[in-house]
Amino acid sequence: MSFVTDYLSDLQRALSSIDERTVNEFIEIFRNAREQGKTIFLCGNGGSAATASHFANDLGKGGHNFSDKRFRVIALTDNVPWMTALANDVSYESVFVEQLKNFAQPGDVLFALSGSGNSPNVLRAVEYANSIGCLTLGVSAFGGGKLAQLVQKPLVVDVQHMGRAEDAHMVITHLIGYFFMEGREATK
Repeated sequence: MSFVTDYLSDLQRALSSIDERTVNEFIEIFRNAREQGKTIFLCGNGGSAATASHFANDLGKGGHNFSDKRFRVIALTDNVPWMTALANDVSYESVFVEQLKNFAQPGDVLFALSGSGNSPNVLRAVEYANSIGCLTLGVSAFGGGKLAQLVQKPLVVDVQHMGRAEDAHMVITHLIGYFFMEGREATK
């Protein structure tokens, strides 16, 4: 078999491990947050940071295509000057939690992405969000790591490869985002 065949075969197995019920629960949580004017915060590192930014773009730009309500969504990965100042002056583990301290309110949602589920800065953000009454959702792989135990609603993709984990995480965010962007809630 070729590399491409092997990669796609492994990716298909990873995608088939995505729990549809949990994705549907996430959709309902996002819908409720939008309807109640709650803010959705997104965070992750590396490829997960890119996915968080992409997801914020999808929800912010197209999440209101079929609704008068708009998503209040912030990717905590997107303010590079603030993140680097926090990393330099406080600690890298604080880059997300310190931003949440400025903005997060009880009832808001934190959607955390981590391939390993063990990123200290993501875990600290989840701990803080839990402590102030936010709803915490986590998407991970590699058995879920600490993130799956810490968030209120975990979704663990059954894969042990970072690239395929990141591919699956992007699919999960597209499942949520395109539900709203394609007006599926109007046909439900």
